[in-house]
Amino acid sequence: MYAYTGFPRSLNGIGTFMCVMEERQEKGIKDELGREASPLPADKSRLELGTEIQTSLIGSPAGGAIYTFARAIDAFLKEHLFGDIFGRDHLDFQNREIATISALAGMEGVDPQLQAHFNIGLNVGLTETQMESLIAVLDAKVGKKEADNTYEILGKVLNNRAK
Repeated sequence: MYAYTGFPRSLNGIGTFMCVMEERQEKGIKDELGREASPLPADKSRLELGTEIQTSLIGSPAGGAIYTFARAIDAFLKEHLFGDIFGRDHLDFQNREIATISALAGMEGVDPQLQAHFNIGLNVGLTETQMESLIAVLDAKVGKKEADNTYEILGKVLNNRAK
């Protein structure tokens, strides 16, 4: 289902970003274009690269019932999300996690993924203070309900890691 729910949202996001860029251009603001991503390593398949990145971020190989129940999603996550997307060198892993946590925090029904990405954020060196700052922005710009939920999930992650 991600192709039907995630990609349309991504396309809408690109459209919104294009409008922002057009508005900036109309105001005389000249933004410098970013560089193209470096090619993915030629000596690794997308699956190999994605598995390596996912394992590094999580701290161990991914596993669980969802991966055995829906084996294709495991390959899609590793090849596409971690290989194609996380394998690109536009953003470092900390900035990718800030973006991911921010996006998930504003969505309903994705608490397990938000919890996983808080853990990954901590694994890549984000601090509790940085995550609390994200939640403060969420509270100010999105809503108290979303911020309260996100703060509760962060608390669970921190309590579990302290054990």
